[in-house]
Amino acid sequence: MPVLTHDRYCGEIADQVDRLRAVVTSGADLSATVPTCPDWSLEDLVRHMGGALRWVDALVRTRAQENIPEEQVPLAGGPPGRGDAAALDEWLGQSGELVVGALREAGPEAGVWAWAGTPTSGFWARRMAHEITVHRADATLAAGLPYEVAPDIAADALDEWLQIVEWAQRNLPRDPAKDLRRPGAGIHLHATDAGPELNAEWLVELGADGMSWRRGHEKATVALRGPLTSVLLAFYRRLPLDAPGLEVLGEREVLEFWLERATFG
Repeated sequence: MPVLTHDRYCGEIADQVDRLRAVVTSGADLSATVPTCPDWSLEDLVRHMGGALRWVDALVRTRAQENIPEEQVPLAGGPPGRGDAAALDEWLGQSGELVVGALREAGPEAGVWAWAGTPTSGFWARRMAHEITVHRADATLAAGLPYEVAPDIAADALDEWLQIVEWAQRNLPRDPAKDLRRPGAGIHLHATDAGPELNAEWLVELGADGMSWRRGHEKATVALRGPLTSVLLAFYRRLPLDAPGLEVLGEREVLEFWLERATFG
């Protein structure tokens, strides 16, 4: 279950949109390849993210009870033409205003189709907050800009990612997550810069019946330690395990086994 409020998620989406717009208007090369999403240029990534926001706006605003194909969402592909940072920035800003307005008007309990979890607008507020949090990291890495994220958002993004992988393992038989089974093996994530009130530690167990997880300080086969933002990005495969500030203790192969298969989303 989400630990943050609906208003917190909505506010974070708005803030992340502003931060992503700052990347667009920073003078960065929009045609540059995104290292963590090598099939995309920076402009492709921004168009993908803005399109996702407009898609969710359409779902929430209409209280959709089934999926809406993206091609039916106005301007989901972005502004006409390419390479125009001003037009891309304006379109992205409008995309954020639309989805945040729709989510705030709906509140967290409005019934809306969702691909997992509880089919409510609250699902989408949380999902979009973390979708743009991670994709902004992709954008800043491509542009060579610094990246930071609020600790409560980073910790909740890790919770949500573990829930998504767990859902994929149980519901998508062809997803690589189905192979995340290694009885006796476990992964401990430990954010070294978070206060005790955040409880920013996780244990992931790879049992014969599937993976399970919980918050807390417990020993495991392998541990990934470092600043919370770095742990989040490494666990999302946005940073290498040997990135500055990160430390892997124990059987590194178990962590690599996870990262190779936890690919959904």
